Amino acid sequence: MVNIKTKEEIELMKHSGHINYLCHKLLEKNLRPGITTKELEDIAKKFMEENDCTSSTIGYEGYPGYLCISVNDEVVHGIPGKRKLKNGDIVSLDISIKYKGYHSDSAATYAVGTVSEKKKGLMEHTKEALYEGIKQVKEGATLGDIGHAIEQCAHKYHLGVVRELCGHGVGTELHEDPNVFNYGKPHTGMVLKAGMTIAIEPMLNLGTREVCMLDDDWTIVTLDGKPSAHFEHTVLVTKDGYEILTGE
Repeated sequence: MVNIKTKEEIELMKHSGHINYLCHKLLEKNLRPGITTKELEDIAKKFMEENDCTSSTIGYEGYPGYLCISVNDEVVHGIPGKRKLKNGDIVSLDISIKYKGYHSDSAATYAVGTVSEKKKGLMEHTKEALYEGIKQVKEGATLGDIGHAIEQCAHKYHLGVVRELCGHGVGTELHEDPNVFNYGKPHTGMVLKAGMTIAIEPMLNLGTREVCMLDDDWTIVTLDGKPSAHFEHTVLVTKDGYEILTGE
Protein backbone atom coordinates (compact mmCIF):
# COMPACT_ATOMS: atom_id res chain seq x y z
CA MET A 1 0.00 0.00 0.00
CA VAL A 2 1.28 3.46 -0.92
CA ASN A 3 1.15 6.00 1.90
CA ILE A 4 0.27 9.64 1.18
CA LYS A 5 2.12 11.74 3.74
CA THR A 6 0.54 14.49 5.81
CA LYS A 7 2.11 17.93 6.18
CA GLU A 8 3.39 16.95 9.62
CA GLU A 9 4.93 13.75 8.31
CA ILE A 10 6.60 15.58 5.45
CA GLU A 11 8.19 18.03 7.89
CA LEU A 12 9.69 15.15 9.88
CA MET A 13 11.01 13.59 6.68
CA LYS A 14 12.49 16.93 5.62
CA HIS A 15 14.41 17.11 8.88
CA SER A 16 15.63 13.54 8.49
CA GLY A 17 16.63 14.35 4.92
CA HIS A 18 18.54 17.46 5.95
CA ILE A 19 20.56 15.53 8.54
CA ASN A 20 21.19 12.92 5.85
CA TYR A 21 22.52 15.63 3.53
CA LEU A 22 24.79 17.03 6.25
CA CYS A 23 26.09 13.53 7.02
CA HIS A 24 27.07 13.11 3.38
CA LYS A 25 28.94 16.41 3.43
CA LEU A 26 30.77 15.45 6.62
CA LEU A 27 31.87 12.09 5.23
CA GLU A 28 32.90 13.63 1.92
CA LYS A 29 35.29 15.91 3.82
CA ASN A 30 36.83 12.89 5.51
CA LEU A 31 37.33 10.81 2.35
CA ARG A 32 41.05 10.32 1.78
CA PRO A 33 43.48 7.54 0.91
CA GLY A 34 44.24 5.46 4.01
CA ILE A 35 40.99 5.93 5.89
CA THR A 36 39.09 2.73 6.59
CA THR A 37 35.42 2.22 5.82
CA LYS A 38 34.90 1.46 9.54
CA GLU A 39 36.34 4.87 10.45
CA LEU A 40 33.84 6.49 8.08
CA GLU A 41 31.04 4.48 9.69
CA ASP A 42 32.12 5.68 13.15
CA ILE A 43 32.01 9.31 11.99
CA ALA A 44 28.51 8.81 10.60
CA LYS A 45 27.26 7.03 13.72
CA LYS A 46 28.52 9.82 16.01
CA PHE A 47 26.98 12.49 13.78
CA MET A 48 23.59 10.76 13.72
CA GLU A 49 23.57 10.43 17.49
CA GLU A 50 24.55 14.07 17.97
CA ASN A 51 21.53 15.06 15.86
CA ASP A 52 18.98 12.84 17.67
CA CYS A 53 18.78 10.46 14.72
CA THR A 54 19.45 6.76 14.31
CA SER A 55 20.67 4.61 11.44
CA SER A 56 17.91 2.94 9.44
CA THR A 57 20.24 0.16 8.29
CA ILE A 58 21.82 -1.20 11.48
CA GLY A 59 20.01 -4.48 12.16
CA TYR A 60 17.75 -4.11 9.11
CA GLU A 61 17.12 -7.74 8.11
CA GLY A 62 20.38 -8.49 9.89
CA TYR A 63 22.55 -5.86 8.17
CA PRO A 64 25.51 -5.10 10.48
CA GLY A 65 26.42 -1.54 9.45
CA TYR A 66 25.29 2.00 10.23
CA LEU A 67 25.55 2.82 6.52
CA CYS A 68 26.51 1.04 3.31
CA ILE A 69 29.95 1.75 1.85
CA SER A 70 30.64 0.23 -1.57
CA VAL A 71 34.00 0.57 -3.33
CA ASN A 72 34.78 0.36 -7.06
CA ASP A 73 33.03 -2.77 -8.43
CA GLU A 74 30.77 -3.01 -5.36
CA VAL A 75 27.35 -1.81 -6.47
CA VAL A 76 25.54 -1.57 -3.12
CA HIS A 77 25.39 -2.89 0.46
CA GLY A 78 29.13 -2.95 1.11
CA ILE A 79 29.72 -3.54 4.84
CA PRO A 80 32.05 -1.12 6.67
CA GLY A 81 35.21 -2.77 7.95
CA LYS A 82 39.01 -2.72 7.91
CA ARG A 83 39.36 -1.95 4.20
CA LYS A 84 41.48 1.14 3.55
CA LEU A 85 40.50 3.43 0.72
CA LYS A 86 43.17 4.02 -1.91
CA ASN A 87 43.96 6.83 -4.32
CA GLY A 88 41.91 6.22 -7.46
CA ASP A 89 39.03 4.43 -5.72
CA ILE A 90 35.43 5.50 -6.12
CA VAL A 91 33.24 4.94 -3.08
CA SER A 92 29.45 4.95 -2.82
CA LEU A 93 28.00 6.10 0.50
CA ASP A 94 24.39 5.01 0.99
CA ILE A 95 23.02 6.71 4.11
CA SER A 96 19.62 5.96 5.62
CA ILE A 97 18.53 7.94 8.68
CA LYS A 98 15.50 7.78 10.96
CA TYR A 99 14.20 10.81 12.87
CA LYS A 100 11.18 10.46 15.16
CA GLY A 101 10.07 7.38 13.26
CA TYR A 102 10.54 8.77 9.73
CA HIS A 103 13.24 7.68 7.30
CA SER A 104 15.31 9.34 4.59
CA ASP A 105 17.53 7.55 2.09
CA SER A 106 20.30 9.08 0.01
CA ALA A 107 23.40 7.84 -1.84
CA ALA A 108 26.26 9.37 -3.77
CA THR A 109 29.51 8.12 -5.28
CA TYR A 110 32.71 10.03 -4.54
CA ALA A 111 36.27 10.05 -5.84
CA VAL A 112 39.14 9.20 -3.51
CA GLY A 113 42.14 11.25 -4.59
CA THR A 114 42.66 11.27 -8.35
CA VAL A 115 40.48 8.88 -10.34
CA SER A 116 40.50 7.84 -13.99
CA GLU A 117 38.53 9.68 -16.65
CA LYS A 118 36.33 6.61 -17.09
CA LYS A 119 35.41 6.61 -13.41
CA LYS A 120 34.78 10.37 -13.51
CA GLY A 121 32.43 9.89 -16.45
CA LEU A 122 30.63 7.02 -14.71
CA MET A 123 29.96 9.16 -11.64
CA GLU A 124 28.92 12.21 -13.65
CA HIS A 125 26.56 10.29 -15.90
CA THR A 126 24.97 8.26 -13.08
CA LYS A 127 24.24 11.50 -11.24
CA GLU A 128 22.80 12.92 -14.46
CA ALA A 129 20.57 9.85 -14.80
CA LEU A 130 19.25 10.40 -11.27
CA TYR A 131 18.23 13.96 -12.06
CA GLU A 132 16.71 12.96 -15.41
CA GLY A 133 14.52 10.56 -13.43
CA ILE A 134 13.66 13.17 -10.81
CA LYS A 135 12.64 15.66 -13.52
CA GLN A 136 9.76 13.36 -14.45
CA VAL A 137 8.21 13.54 -10.98
CA LYS A 138 4.88 15.32 -10.57
CA GLU A 139 1.31 14.37 -9.80
CA GLY A 140 -0.10 12.45 -12.76
CA ALA A 141 3.26 11.18 -14.04
CA THR A 142 3.99 7.46 -13.86
CA LEU A 143 6.75 5.28 -12.47
CA GLY A 144 7.44 4.20 -16.04
CA ASP A 145 8.25 7.81 -16.92
CA ILE A 146 10.96 7.85 -14.24
CA GLY A 147 12.45 4.51 -15.20
CA HIS A 148 12.46 5.32 -18.91
CA ALA A 149 14.27 8.63 -18.37
CA ILE A 150 16.97 6.95 -16.27
CA GLU A 151 17.39 4.10 -18.73
CA GLN A 152 17.64 6.41 -21.76
CA CYS A 153 20.30 8.50 -20.05
CA ALA A 154 22.30 5.39 -19.12
CA HIS A 155 22.10 4.00 -22.64
CA LYS A 156 23.27 7.32 -24.07
CA TYR A 157 26.56 6.76 -22.25
CA HIS A 158 26.63 2.99 -22.86
CA LEU A 159 26.31 2.17 -19.15
CA GLY A 160 24.81 -1.02 -17.73
CA VAL A 161 21.53 -0.52 -15.82
CA VAL A 162 21.30 -2.86 -12.82
CA ARG A 163 17.82 -4.43 -12.88
CA GLU A 164 17.94 -6.62 -9.77
CA LEU A 165 17.82 -3.53 -7.51
CA CYS A 166 15.53 -0.52 -7.54
CA GLY A 167 14.25 2.53 -5.74
CA HIS A 168 11.27 2.44 -3.39
CA GLY A 169 8.79 4.31 -1.28
CA VAL A 170 10.07 5.84 1.98
CA GLY A 171 8.29 6.90 5.16
CA THR A 172 7.73 5.18 8.48
CA GLU A 173 9.49 2.22 6.87
CA LEU A 174 12.80 2.43 5.05
CA HIS A 175 11.38 0.43 2.15
CA GLU A 176 7.72 0.96 1.32
CA ASP A 177 5.62 0.53 -1.81
CA PRO A 178 6.04 1.23 -4.66
CA ASN A 179 9.14 -0.18 -6.31
CA VAL A 180 10.82 2.46 -8.48
CA PHE A 181 12.67 0.74 -11.30
CA ASN A 182 15.52 2.27 -13.29
CA TYR A 183 14.02 1.16 -16.58
CA GLY A 184 10.55 1.22 -18.07
CA LYS A 185 8.15 2.58 -20.65
CA PRO A 186 6.63 6.09 -20.57
CA HIS A 187 3.03 6.41 -19.35
CA THR A 188 3.04 2.96 -17.75
CA GLY A 189 3.01 1.79 -14.15
CA MET A 190 1.63 3.45 -11.04
CA VAL A 191 0.40 7.03 -11.37
CA LEU A 192 2.10 9.40 -8.92
CA LYS A 193 0.03 11.37 -6.42
CA ALA A 194 0.94 14.45 -4.43
CA GLY A 195 2.17 13.48 -0.97
CA MET A 196 3.98 10.33 -2.08
CA THR A 197 7.63 10.09 -1.00
CA ILE A 198 9.93 7.90 -3.06
CA ALA A 199 13.62 7.11 -3.26
CA ILE A 200 14.96 7.24 -6.81
CA GLU A 201 18.35 5.53 -7.13
CA PRO A 202 20.04 4.56 -10.37
CA MET A 203 22.88 2.04 -10.04
CA LEU A 204 24.88 2.09 -13.26
CA ASN A 205 27.88 0.01 -14.30
CA LEU A 206 30.81 0.87 -16.52
CA GLY A 207 30.43 -2.57 -18.08
CA THR A 208 27.46 -4.91 -18.37
CA ARG A 209 24.41 -4.77 -16.09
CA GLU A 210 25.03 -8.22 -14.57
CA VAL A 211 25.72 -8.43 -10.84
CA CYS A 212 26.23 -11.08 -8.17
CA MET A 213 26.32 -11.31 -4.38
CA LEU A 214 29.45 -11.97 -2.31
CA ASP A 215 29.66 -14.63 0.39
CA ASP A 216 28.78 -12.08 3.11
CA ASP A 217 25.19 -12.29 1.77
CA TRP A 218 25.01 -8.51 1.44
CA THR A 219 27.59 -6.97 -0.89
CA ILE A 220 26.48 -6.82 -4.54
CA VAL A 221 29.30 -6.55 -7.11
CA THR A 222 29.48 -6.29 -10.88
CA LEU A 223 29.92 -9.66 -12.54
CA ASP A 224 32.65 -8.36 -14.86
CA GLY A 225 34.57 -6.56 -12.09
CA LYS A 226 34.12 -3.11 -13.64
CA PRO A 227 33.22 -0.07 -11.51
CA SER A 228 29.68 0.87 -10.54
CA ALA A 229 28.18 4.15 -9.31
CA HIS A 230 25.09 4.85 -7.21
CA PHE A 231 23.19 8.11 -6.69
CA GLU A 232 19.94 8.48 -4.75
CA HIS A 233 17.58 11.10 -3.36
CA THR A 234 14.36 10.89 -1.37
CA VAL A 235 11.79 12.92 -3.30
CA LEU A 236 8.36 14.30 -2.45
CA VAL A 237 5.73 14.30 -5.20
CA THR A 238 3.90 17.65 -5.40
CA LYS A 239 0.93 18.88 -7.46
CA ASP A 240 3.15 20.47 -10.09
CA GLY A 241 6.52 18.80 -9.60
CA TYR A 242 8.76 17.54 -6.84
CA GLU A 243 10.83 18.49 -3.83
CA ILE A 244 14.13 16.77 -3.01
CA LEU A 245 14.09 15.99 0.71
CA THR A 246 17.72 14.87 0.96
CA GLY A 247 19.24 17.96 -0.66
CA GLU A 248 20.54 21.18 0.83
